[in-house]
Amino acid sequence: IGMIALDKNGNLSGSCTTSGLAWKYYGRVGDSPIIGAGMYVDNKYGAACATGKGESVIKMAGSFLIVEFMRQGKSPQEACEIAVKRIVDNNKQDNRFQVAYLAINKLGEVGSYSIEPGFSYMDYFNGENKEIISGSAY
Repeated sequence: IGMIALDKNGNLSGSCTTSGLAWKYYGRVGDSPIIGAGMYVDNKYGAACATGKGESVIKMAGSFLIVEFMRQGKSPQEACEIAVKRIVDNNKQDNRFQVAYLAINKLGEVGSYSIEPGFSYMDYFNGENKEIISGSAY
């Protein structure tokens, strides 16, 4: 689970968890504890989090990459799409897997994108929760 937020003072924050022992192979380190992979926050530009196949997220420091794209002027949506497309382009997808990203910038603009359909997130704004269905590469 990844959570990112922009507070009323304009500060960004984030947190993430892992699937835990149920999916942990002996010796495996997932993307959640690796700064820049499963989660990254830069209070000047944006925050991003990931879910899905952690090895693919780690290989490209995915959440850091998305925040870097936002620093370069991309919207959160554009940044998420570029990161997912990079994973897809670097994998044959013979054995299809899921990776999804969620991002927010300092303006409160949000973006999300996933490899496979079916990823959604909750957007809480002005006291209201709203489910948003993410776009996907396939």
